[in-house]
Amino acid sequence: MKKIIIILIGVITLISCKNESKTDSKTNSKTNSTMNNPLLAEWNTPFGVPPFDIIKSDDYLPALREAIKIQSAEIAEIINNKEKPTFKNTIEALEFSGADLKKIANVFYAVTAANTDDILKESEKKIGPEMTAHFDEIQLNSDLFKRIKTVYNEKDNLNLGKEELHLLEETYQNYIRAGVNVEGKDKERLKEINKKLSALAIKFGANLLDETNAFEAHTNNKEDLGNLSESLVALAASEAKKRGHDSGWSFTLQRPSINPFLQTSPNREMREKLFQGYAKRGDNDNAKDNKAVISEMTALRVEKANLLGFDTWADHILSNRMAAKSKNVYQLMDKLWPSALAMAKKDRNALAEMMKNEGVKGTFRGSDWRYYVAKVRAKRYNFNEDETRPYFEFNNVREGAFNLANKLFGMTFKVLNNVPKWHKDQQVYEVLENGKHLGVIYFDFFARESKRGGAWMNELRMQSNVNKFVTPIVTNNFNYPAPTKDTPSLLSFTEAQTVFHEFGHALHGLLSHVKYGSMSGTNVPRDFVEFPSQVMENWMSEPEVLATYAKHYKTGEVIPAALIKKMNNANNFNEGFRTVEYMAAAYLDMNWHTLTNTKQQDVNAFEKAAMQKIGLIDEILPRYRSNYYQHIFSGGYSSGYYSYLWSEVLDADTFNEFKKTGDIFNPELAKKYRAMLAAGGSKSGMDLYKDFLGRDPIIEPLLVKKGFLE
Repeated sequence: MKKIIIILIGVITLISCKNESKTDSKTNSKTNSTMNNPLLAEWNTPFGVPPFDIIKSDDYLPALREAIKIQSAEIAEIINNKEKPTFKNTIEALEFSGADLKKIANVFYAVTAANTDDILKESEKKIGPEMTAHFDEIQLNSDLFKRIKTVYNEKDNLNLGKEELHLLEETYQNYIRAGVNVEGKDKERLKEINKKLSALAIKFGANLLDETNAFEAHTNNKEDLGNLSESLVALAASEAKKRGHDSGWSFTLQRPSINPFLQTSPNREMREKLFQGYAKRGDNDNAKDNKAVISEMTALRVEKANLLGFDTWADHILSNRMAAKSKNVYQLMDKLWPSALAMAKKDRNALAEMMKNEGVKGTFRGSDWRYYVAKVRAKRYNFNEDETRPYFEFNNVREGAFNLANKLFGMTFKVLNNVPKWHKDQQVYEVLENGKHLGVIYFDFFARESKRGGAWMNELRMQSNVNKFVTPIVTNNFNYPAPTKDTPSLLSFTEAQTVFHEFGHALHGLLSHVKYGSMSGTNVPRDFVEFPSQVMENWMSEPEVLATYAKHYKTGEVIPAALIKKMNNANNFNEGFRTVEYMAAAYLDMNWHTLTNTKQQDVNAFEKAAMQKIGLIDEILPRYRSNYYQHIFSGGYSSGYYSYLWSEVLDADTFNEFKKTGDIFNPELAKKYRAMLAAGGSKSGMDLYKDFLGRDPIIEPLLVKKGFLE
């Protein structure tokens, strides 16, 4: 998917955040084996960034275990406090606990996603269940909850501010949702399920990474490359050498490799090989097969939901989201699905007819779709995507995102050349707003075997403002082709969109201005979190924004207006496909998580039935088949993949408001938008939106944007 944020592991959100210096008593409590661990020492680095230059892979596991012990002691101190429970000695104390664990875990899960190795993989397998058990001991602790409940019951008499009240409400509800009121054997079973789900999620992700890395399609026939761009030909040649070939070109299942090949190669059977290689990841009946993992996970999720008092996993997850109920999710999707499917069928018929007219025998297949879309774009719109790549050199695209942030919010970015990095290819910047330090952002642009697929944002340190203002440290991560000796990294328009998308998440973290770290930045409901990122995609394609960064990497020429028009017309052609493959995945997610029984499913049969139910055509796969659906089985999007569509309603509505003013950088509206980002998760998603525009969101701008309404 062009826009992805990976939430690495759900339990991380349960760690309370404290951005204060560790006390001497904590330091003295550390065991001898961890005294010299750089993760547990003070980080005497510029702006307090992690000391990646001295951290070793085998430092993480002992540091995490030590941090668990430290938080356990902090929790015991809260529980054993003889004083009457108060907001300060219970709710805030809980919020501030686990500072070491939060700090280390944020870095650990960021690195395991972007630059893993065998030690980190093994550490992740070990620490996952241990972390889950640790958080269960906190969130399922009846004695701790008694103190929380005492404070909660007196909330009307405590004279608390809005953020304090919201923290109290969220803390109380989170403990209820976690199952603190579950008793006896059911509570022990809940703990077993949590530990098992954590281990299964880690296994799913590891299997997928290994399956993705293992695949290769190699050719020595240059005709198989079709009109693949010079930069991507060089990348494929480099990949072939890396994989031990003396000559030829190798293609992988990483998006920057497979998608251009599917668009350009005239070799139909080789296209099918790559297409099926991608579609069958985790479904090859081998040691890395994910079907048994999925079947067990979904059954356990139903059982856990039942223990918590819900009929389905979706009921449980949606109970604190903007959508609230699965019925509301289905209603939104059902409004769009018929129009999107009709558009996709119309396009399918046109593409199949083109293939037939070329004298190609056989049935039109999914692996033919992108190839013939490219042909239609060339024939109907005189457009070839490779025409635009020279205008989207990755550094220029990054500068375009910086320029947009400057235009909207007065932000500037200063390169930091002497800060530690987790990989030599990273770029690091100090972020300033009107000259004042705001935070630090890391960019990790290029694909490699040590990095999982997709694109995402991490918060290495969250903003807070308790005793002092603590600035955020965020990351943006991508999987783009690295520059070769002779060619720069040139992006497609869609890949350039992803830069702006993830940068939108980064802005959400960087512009945060709240008291408590657990409410800062992107700590908002799942169906709100994609809104600030998706709205950035609207700006990036506007001609006056394109003029600031879409410049030919050789000549410096700004992308011509005629080419922009061709590109936009051509890109609009395949909107039915894009919407259908995304929505099919969203329906699949909801189907898995509205199960009401704990019977383990035949994964492929279940998926087939779910897609037949909505009438998905054979030529389109859901964007993520179950076997490689990392969002919902190894990320934080179970019962939440619909959120991209939910957020599309918000982003289309928002940008339409900017357009209506006649100034897409309207200062007054930008100020209100910035205030919403600054509020983080200190209010509900709907309240944040109403504060911004003064009304509920409306769907009509999205329907017009997608071509479903005139």
